[in-house]
Amino acid sequence: MKGDILVHAEGPNSGQPVTVADLSDKITRAWPQGKDPKTGDMVTRNGDPTSILAIYKFPKGQMEEPTKLDATIDGEIVAYGDRCQHAGCNVEDGQNGIMNCPCHSGQYDPKRGCKVVGGPPPAPLPQLPIKLDGDKLVADGFFMTRPYGYNSDEDWETYTKKVEELLS
Repeated sequence: MKGDILVHAEGPNSGQPVTVADLSDKITRAWPQGKDPKTGDMVTRNGDPTSILAIYKFPKGQMEEPTKLDATIDGEIVAYGDRCQHAGCNVEDGQNGIMNCPCHSGQYDPKRGCKVVGGPPPAPLPQLPIKLDGDKLVADGFFMTRPYGYNSDEDWETYTKKVEELLS
């Protein structure tokens, strides 16, 4: 959700906010963390596997369209959904900067909007708009295209509208 802080999903910093200093051209996995709209309590949104994120930091000028550069941090830091659009497996770092799905050999290019460059995935990984709040990464909206687990763009639009109504 917009305003959620991105926190490490694994490793020794699990649950701690992701900072720019934590990032590289290798996957940093994160969960969104924010207030529960019903209770106001802080929750890590890890109950829905589509919420897991893959965050990268590339040198300036290496990312290009179809990456939505205005949804990155300074054209260097980008966040994508980390579930393959084919069967929902988590993707991994591969060779030559390409992300690989270990289940059916899907491949994505994180410098070019996570477009499919090999295998069976039917669509790119969805990009999450992000911004900085101090040194923390924060979600600046919903995924820009539907993540794995939603059967149609219409299902995704219905879901996002329902969440927006809940928050208003």
